[in-house]
Amino acid sequence: MKRPVPLWAGLCAALLSLSACGLQPMYAGGGSGAVGQGLAAVEVPPIEGRAGWLMRNALNERLTQAGAAAAPRYRLDVVLDDQLEGLGLLTDDTIGRERRTLRARYQLVDLASGEILLDATAGSDAGIDVVSSEYATIAAEETALENLAKEVADRIVTQLALSLRERS
Repeated sequence: MKRPVPLWAGLCAALLSLSACGLQPMYAGGGSGAVGQGLAAVEVPPIEGRAGWLMRNALNERLTQAGAAAAPRYRLDVVLDDQLEGLGLLTDDTIGRERRTLRARYQLVDLASGEILLDATAGSDAGIDVVSSEYATIAAEETALENLAKEVADRIVTQLALSLRERS
């Protein structure tokens, strides 16, 4: 007669197999860990335009969450491409839908050596309904830009964290 394997033995086996999978926490050590300190040491110079102002604020907010502000060791150069295009034409030849696209090309530069450690792009887009109220349409366009800046900043910081983790 076959005996069933106790539940606790199965759980122990599952836990042991998880420890061997190679996954490691990215932010090990919190703000005092290598990634947290590396992100806190990234300086973001001013970026041109309103989208640049929003992006810089979003990046600084996310970079300083990782750890206490430190002396800059890296510089993050960002160039933005913000596009707003009409998509849907209505029967009276007016635009019924717009798409706002925000793309960022960014480079992480080591301040000590001037070496480019990371050269990448990130981007996102959002759909906007064009309504009869011009004010409402402009407000929707601005809200879309604010949300896109936050989303692209999240993607940039995630890529920076991965890059800094590989270096440590």
